[in-house]
Amino acid sequence: MHQQPDKELWQGRVDTEDGDAGKRWHQHIQMLDINDEAFPSAGAAIIGFCSDEGVKRNKGRVGAKEGPDHIRKAMAGQAWHKKGLPLYDGGNIVCVNQELEASQDGLTDTLIKYLNAELFPVVLGGGHEVAYASGRAVYQHQQSISAQSVTGIINFDAHFDLRLPTPKASSGTPFYQLSQFCQANNQSFNYLCLGISETANTEALFNRADENRVNWVMDSDMHWANLSSNLKVIDEFMATCDQLYLTIDLDVLPAATMPAVSAPASRGVSLDYLERLLDRIIENHHCGIARIKLVDLAECNPRFDSDNRGARVAARLVNKLLAIPFKGDAK
Repeated sequence: MHQQPDKELWQGRVDTEDGDAGKRWHQHIQMLDINDEAFPSAGAAIIGFCSDEGVKRNKGRVGAKEGPDHIRKAMAGQAWHKKGLPLYDGGNIVCVNQELEASQDGLTDTLIKYLNAELFPVVLGGGHEVAYASGRAVYQHQQSISAQSVTGIINFDAHFDLRLPTPKASSGTPFYQLSQFCQANNQSFNYLCLGISETANTEALFNRADENRVNWVMDSDMHWANLSSNLKVIDEFMATCDQLYLTIDLDVLPAATMPAVSAPASRGVSLDYLERLLDRIIENHHCGIARIKLVDLAECNPRFDSDNRGARVAARLVNKLLAIPFKGDAK
């Protein structure tokens, strides 16, 4: 079900004495009706995926369906620095009556409309079951343009999310589903997962990653002493792709930084290190290496975010990700 954007979520401080230089997100963002005939053709479009049905099926802590609006409230008061970048809120795709597959179909269809209009989609989860809908949208959109182009996936995550549907899909199955989608549609499955936790992935999952030729870096190897080698992994992976789907499962961060997730990390990857790697991905995008077509953030669970710490971290990451469509100096 598509839910229209709620302007009331976008509230915050107003510094009238500073004019345009004092703008915050809530003063800049525009509401976007997917049914409008005059659909915008530039800028970034936020859309929420209100679902934790996949988390429930995966035996995780539910509550992530409330994540998109929780993050919006945190973004609303942020200072706006992307002058010249249109920003829209396209509302939410809501999973109703446990019909996860129908909501994933609805999100994929909406994202393809955004991509066709040359908008840059920023998807707010919701459980990481969002990844199947997001990734499928990128693959289907690119297939309609060029069957020969190569799509890559970079996932910052403590988990491979390569579980087998048993029998239904869940937040643990999206990249296995995408591998099967690629196989059925004669597409290559190119998947790099950064931040994998040994204790959070069974031997079967590591075996499945090997079988699908997945590239990964362990969380224990994601630190400043390994920066050059980690950047090289990213550079080499992106060099093999024409376009990229970038996804961040917030449980890749340490539990002290990101408590508001379905499965808190015992170690995780520090926020400053994650941001440095994102900078490299964005730099490569602007150099024409593997253009990033879509980003999403998953697993923000406000039920475990009493002081809004997790929402503020997620909002900060969205601000950084808006450097992707921004054409100016995106420091």
